[in-house]
Amino acid sequence: MLSIPIITNSPRQITNNAFTSRNNILTLLFQLKNSMRYWLFFIVLTFSGITVGQDIKWTGIANGVWSARIGEPETLNFYSVTGVLPKTDALNAMPDTPFPVATDEIKATLIDGKTYLHFPLEKGEQIYGLGLNFKTIEQRGRIMRLHVDHYSGIDNGRTHAPVPFYISSKGYGVLINSARYIDIWVGTAVTKESKNPPEIRDRNTDPNWQANPYSDNVEILVPAKGTEIIVFGGPTMLDAVSRYNLFNGGGCLPPRWGLGFWQRTPTLYNEADVLNEAREYEAHKFPLTVIGLEPGWQSKSYPCSYEWDKTRFPDPERLIDSLGKMDIYTNLWINPYISPDSRIYKSILPYTASHTVWTGIIPDYSMPEVQKIIGEHFENNIISKGVSGFKMDENDGFDDWLWPDVALFPSGNSAEQMRQTYALMMQKLTTRLYHDKNTRTYGLIRASNAGASSFPYVIYNDYYSHRDFITALINSSFCGVLWTPEVRASGSSEEWLRRMQTVCFSPLAMINAWADGTKPWSFPEVEKQVQEIAYLRMQLIPYIYTAFADYAFYGKPPFRAMNLEPGFSTGTLSEQGILSSTENPYAKALKKEIRDQYLMGDFLLIAPLFAGETSREVVLPPGKWYDFYTGKLVGESEVIKVSPGIDKIPVFVKDGGIIPMMPAVTSLNNKKLPVEIRVYGQKENSYYLYDDDGTTFNYEKGEYTRLELKVYKNKKGKLVGKVIIPENTRLWSYSEFTFRFVSM
Repeated sequence: MLSIPIITNSPRQITNNAFTSRNNILTLLFQLKNSMRYWLFFIVLTFSGITVGQDIKWTGIANGVWSARIGEPETLNFYSVTGVLPKTDALNAMPDTPFPVATDEIKATLIDGKTYLHFPLEKGEQIYGLGLNFKTIEQRGRIMRLHVDHYSGIDNGRTHAPVPFYISSKGYGVLINSARYIDIWVGTAVTKESKNPPEIRDRNTDPNWQANPYSDNVEILVPAKGTEIIVFGGPTMLDAVSRYNLFNGGGCLPPRWGLGFWQRTPTLYNEADVLNEAREYEAHKFPLTVIGLEPGWQSKSYPCSYEWDKTRFPDPERLIDSLGKMDIYTNLWINPYISPDSRIYKSILPYTASHTVWTGIIPDYSMPEVQKIIGEHFENNIISKGVSGFKMDENDGFDDWLWPDVALFPSGNSAEQMRQTYALMMQKLTTRLYHDKNTRTYGLIRASNAGASSFPYVIYNDYYSHRDFITALINSSFCGVLWTPEVRASGSSEEWLRRMQTVCFSPLAMINAWADGTKPWSFPEVEKQVQEIAYLRMQLIPYIYTAFADYAFYGKPPFRAMNLEPGFSTGTLSEQGILSSTENPYAKALKKEIRDQYLMGDFLLIAPLFAGETSREVVLPPGKWYDFYTGKLVGESEVIKVSPGIDKIPVFVKDGGIIPMMPAVTSLNNKKLPVEIRVYGQKENSYYLYDDDGTTFNYEKGEYTRLELKVYKNKKGKLVGKVIIPENTRLWSYSEFTFRFVSM
């Protein structure tokens, strides 16, 4: 039974302060004329599962972060699952900011064991985030059910990372910390008590009649008796996103080798095939830092044994050691479902769900027993042999074979909650195993959710739209996850090159040849161009590694949406649609948005082209922007058209951009390398190049160095550069520095 709060206001005041018009029953309160009848009705409401008169009390957690508990929040939530702690010191180092929303316009009601939330929206306010979407950037005007699943080509909330966190163009963010399937109406619901009601129009006579009248709110339904709400202040959108990532423990900092080039081999490759693949890379003078083995490394997969197949890999340590001598790391594919032939089957069977997937049992990762059994098995049979990380597949969806919502788990957690957090649990366990060895890892995952920013995993999937992959990369920056537009196969050499260009400007540069057997040189006519873009990826590692360090220490996404750039405006318009009795019978408004360009780090703007395109428009944010390759000024706060030819992906640098680059190498080892510091534009600036040992967690103990690359004008007004290395610090990666002023 729900508790009855102490009420000191009059019945009319309680109604006005605490209720919304979500349920017709509640409107009866306005008709009650005397106190006795009110209290009788109040008791009926209470025993009917409706809690009234409950104020929302906000508690400050750190600068710009507030939390409120509504009703009875469930104990299983994103942060109880991940176990991450906020980086409070980093949060408090950010400027404090006032609460960003009018508190009296945030409302909560509990009805029938569900939580109804109401947040205000202003005119012109845009909403971003709400998970890893592939076709849309702005979310206002959309209805979604946030549900972990594979992506099926529709932005309806069913996706690999349906993070219940949204960012407002007003510079704040809201997280609903509930591991449930959450329904959300983003500027679509119109309440009777709206302060900004839509204009009343008649469709028959008014050509401006709209099928979607103006809405001034975000409405959320959480199917639980309570939830936690966490609000993140700005004042900018980037500030709000950074605070969110810091609240998640900061972003991940991959090992340096993880930022090189990856190749995943065909499923049934054996030891000789894998070594031959590595030698082919060497013969083609192509960068390679990681080889990924697909399901065939195991004796059983679908479901998995987690044991080496002795016919294909008779001596795993020999293989891993041979690759290691070539400066190549090893990554292994797994899925969560355990084969009856696995050595751990009997011991883990009591801690598994009521259903199976592909005849394999489903371990309940929320139980300590499961973490112990699987953790020890991974350590003894995989990690101790030198494997550097995992690709964790099939923890996202496809209802045809994943467990149904009626499945029972021995922990007592519901199948719905497990669906929303299962991949988080797998990430947490494997991250801990490597952290315990003081060795960083980097891998791939099919699903994620809120609270996972610090886990070193990049999301991928089987959907294969190149253009939508870039939209997903943009959206990943709003929700604290990473995404790779991996390359698998292509219908032409042009498409192959365009895909390779974009993957080399992403969190993880990889060819996934598990089914197609593709190689970088699969299209010989563009092999040289593919090699050049892969080399450029290797050259940019000092810059990319620093961007990830800023993610870890300051919460700034290393790859991010243009909307997070201060002053950027897409010129997004909602246009009245063209009336069509078959295609658009309600003449719904159409949106224009920029979903094909993004930022890498603080200075680089990436504007991909896709197969069949010879030119494109690029929207430049405020300030001067320069061509990355030539240093030529291309524009300032304007839309430009570029025709770079097939050999180049358009890349632009902000005025004052400082880009540290190392030589074009094919592998990464412990040798120190020289750094060329490219400077663009005429603006004085400083850049803090990050360096550490690249492999351990010693940076968490303060074992790292920030070098100030300072660009300033001398007495003659000429730009000059200076490298400032703090006293009593060391360098692990860099031997010497030279400046190159490319815009002069």
